[in-house]
Amino acid sequence: MRKLGLGTLRRIVLLIFFALFVAVTLRWISLERWRWTITRAEEPSPTPTAAPSATATATRPPVLSGKFDVARLFNGFTLRSEVETATGAAASEERVDPMSYMIDLKLRARVPTPNRTVDELGKVSPDLGNLLPGLATMAKPEAVSPFFAQLYETKVRELRENLNRLDLLLSRHNFYDCQTVLALKHPGTKRRALLFQADMDVDADGSDGDRVPAGNGVSPTFKPFTSFRWGKKSNRSNPYLPGIEERLRRVELEQKTATPERKRELKNAVTELRDEINTMKKYSYLIGTYDPFIVVPASFTKGSDGARVGDYSVVIVGNTIYPAIVGDVGPNDRVGEASLRIAKEVNALSNPNNRPLSDLKATYVVFSGTADSSWGPPDLEKLQVHCEALVKEIGGASVPLHHWVNTVPPLPTPIPTPSPTPTASPTISPGPSVSPTPTPFFSETPSPTSPPLIHPTFAFPTPTPSATSD
Repeated sequence: MRKLGLGTLRRIVLLIFFALFVAVTLRWISLERWRWTITRAEEPSPTPTAAPSATATATRPPVLSGKFDVARLFNGFTLRSEVETATGAAASEERVDPMSYMIDLKLRARVPTPNRTVDELGKVSPDLGNLLPGLATMAKPEAVSPFFAQLYETKVRELRENLNRLDLLLSRHNFYDCQTVLALKHPGTKRRALLFQADMDVDADGSDGDRVPAGNGVSPTFKPFTSFRWGKKSNRSNPYLPGIEERLRRVELEQKTATPERKRELKNAVTELRDEINTMKKYSYLIGTYDPFIVVPASFTKGSDGARVGDYSVVIVGNTIYPAIVGDVGPNDRVGEASLRIAKEVNALSNPNNRPLSDLKATYVVFSGTADSSWGPPDLEKLQVHCEALVKEIGGASVPLHHWVNTVPPLPTPIPTPSPTPTASPTISPGPSVSPTPTPFFSETPSPTSPPLIHPTFAFPTPTPSATSD
């Protein structure tokens, strides 16, 4: 075998060195690209700039995208990780033992203590004691309602039930969404009220074809119903009824070719959709865009101190007191939700996806047992008078209550059909001209063959498209 020359050895060494240099360079580039991706993913979302007229900045839940560390997958959780090792058996044995390679998951959560006095309430709402002077005689440690403990018992129970499904766990924001719940009673008037401090999410649900015969539910979670409802006053159809009827037709069509297991699921869906259709044909509901109402957890509606649907209430944010009613019932594990009408008054940037207030600075006072015996479309003047009288029964307010203005657009005026022009016949003398009866825009007895009604006003305002595209 011929011996390699010195020159050949030098070339081989240079080639090996060059290959190592290329490998190291490519590895470095790969690591830099990975770090750049992680940095981009971890950058906080820019906070929307508040308009000059807004008093606070609306907040939007972060959007998850790109590559994330596990600690950032679930908003608000603090993750501490540690790897422990121990000497085991042969790899062929350990790989089939499910306990040899595992994650021991433990969630620690501090359950908050409710605020009990006016001074404690003032830590998050400094103006509250001045706005409602009567709170000083009612807000006592013994006034803490059992609803507060029940609320956090529900939250903790759900954490335990969903611990194996991290995507279902309450976020830090939703776990700590209630500062206190107080069952108040004025010593003089004996007026009862339920007070709770929380943040403010947005409820844009509800529909009423009698008042707003067209709609545009833009929220992904929009529902055309609210717990507060009343019998329809006209034959105008609910604007969301055609969409639900179309969903029912699609489900019924799918039933014909579905598997037996899928058919059972579709059967339940058909029953639910038919119930919704029948209900929407009979009732009208509050509209989140136009009506000032709040949402209470279902657990808060129990007992003599509970908040019932239809009860009069006020919402206090900053130094403003907003009249409202209890219009809807929400889940048992979350507190703090108001209609879009209230939310936009608190913060002009609010919409179904942007809450007006993320801090626990909204105070809700529900006057228990004050719901009217019969319900109907909201009367804002009546709401004003009743809330003012009820506030006086708990010691009065140092500022006038906010005055709501009706913003529901007027229904279109019926347009009469022009009278036909009579034409003379050479053999028949012309008779008197007869004008047909004016046809209203909305027929009290809708024709099954008539086209769907169109109204330029939507239940949710949509931005006007600009003349030039971006």
